[in-house]
Amino acid sequence: MPTTSDLASTLDHDQAVGRLRASYQRIPAGAPVRLAKRSSNLFRPRTTLETPGLDVSGLTGVISVDPVGRTADVQGMCTYEDLVAATLPHGLTPMVVPQLRTITLGGAVTGLGIESSSFRAGLPHESVLELDILTGAGEIVTARPTGEHAELFRTFPNSYGSLGYATRLRIELDRISPYVALRHVRLGLDDLGPAIESIVADGTYGGEPVHFVDGVAFSPDEAYLTLGRNSDTAVQVSDYTGREIFYRSIQQRSTDALTAHDYLWRWDTDWFWCSAAFGAQNPYVRRIWPRRLRRSDVYHKLIGLENRHQVAARINRRRGNPDRERVIQDVEIPASRLAGFLRWFDAEVGMRPVWLCPLRLRGSESWPLYPLEPRETYVNVGFWGTVAIAPGAADGDVNRRIEAAVAEFDGHKSLYSDAYYDRETFDRLYNVAALTAVKERYDPDARLTGLYEKAVTRR
Repeated sequence: MPTTSDLASTLDHDQAVGRLRASYQRIPAGAPVRLAKRSSNLFRPRTTLETPGLDVSGLTGVISVDPVGRTADVQGMCTYEDLVAATLPHGLTPMVVPQLRTITLGGAVTGLGIESSSFRAGLPHESVLELDILTGAGEIVTARPTGEHAELFRTFPNSYGSLGYATRLRIELDRISPYVALRHVRLGLDDLGPAIESIVADGTYGGEPVHFVDGVAFSPDEAYLTLGRNSDTAVQVSDYTGREIFYRSIQQRSTDALTAHDYLWRWDTDWFWCSAAFGAQNPYVRRIWPRRLRRSDVYHKLIGLENRHQVAARINRRRGNPDRERVIQDVEIPASRLAGFLRWFDAEVGMRPVWLCPLRLRGSESWPLYPLEPRETYVNVGFWGTVAIAPGAADGDVNRRIEAAVAEFDGHKSLYSDAYYDRETFDRLYNVAALTAVKERYDPDARLTGLYEKAVTRR
């Protein structure tokens, strides 16, 4: 039976959806429809619009949690930080919790998300049971794996708002223990893929259960898998929100333990290793940098300031240094080809370290707009930074070479950051024909910006 608070939350949600639909009606016909949202975890600049956006200010919460059925009804703009705060007291989490606190559930489903449970739980959209979507026609439809709107349900992941925006999602939840015990296992590059395949096959490593897997390649000669296990007890837990830094601990210790909360957000505090660019890992700076501001969204805002004002870029030029190209990407490479790709990447791009996260689709069917192969184990390779633009080269050249290499290694590239594909290649890789067919039904007047226009031309 719904509780009084559940009913109140449902009423609040209905009113928020009403405001959203009213804001849609205020957008002039022919004007692009976009969220009126201050923050984003996308890493590509977008053109500024003069028209009002969609009011999603009331769609940021958790409507209800069913601890018995292990499901939650969640609004589309709810951050994973708030979602985890609502589920963790029940010993539950979303099946996949992306690494950064301010990623929204709707964003992770219409885009892509991944984390160390993805080798067994797949991607966030695979744990969605149903979702309400504001379509380009201004209607709210409830899409499920079967039924009238099943085609929209299957095509929504990786559509990045080109088919509509999720206002409510019902998702499965997973059990998590109070603590996560960690092992950091050093492996050669050629041993990473087979080890990952073995863990995927039987859920163990060295005779112990494995509930979470990710890893870091610091160089071709130094790579680790971090294996997590649910644990009800811990003699001592580490805290990497203070002076210690999580990614460095991987090289310094073979075992560790964190609270479940700190494990889920272990990468957020220092934005993996990227906080170093702001001095946050300098011991003297870290001492005075408030703990509450050691968060990925704070670093993201600093990046936004740099994109607007180009202060660091101007200083770089005055010093006579070459301009730099932004290389912020996550790509999925088949585990069997991981070592080859990592060697290519180190030789041709040279950014270190890189993040490794195994994933495998839960179901037996591929998803239309990001067609990973069922029963194939992939490893997400994440790299985030800049490289100097070589003499005679142009901004974007390194990203284009990466796009070509990902295709040669039978991989796929996420679209949350810069993309340089020509339209024909993009349409083929991301199955735009399938997207167009669904879009004709749910966005007949093309009110929503197309996927290519969003991902490549930055509209």
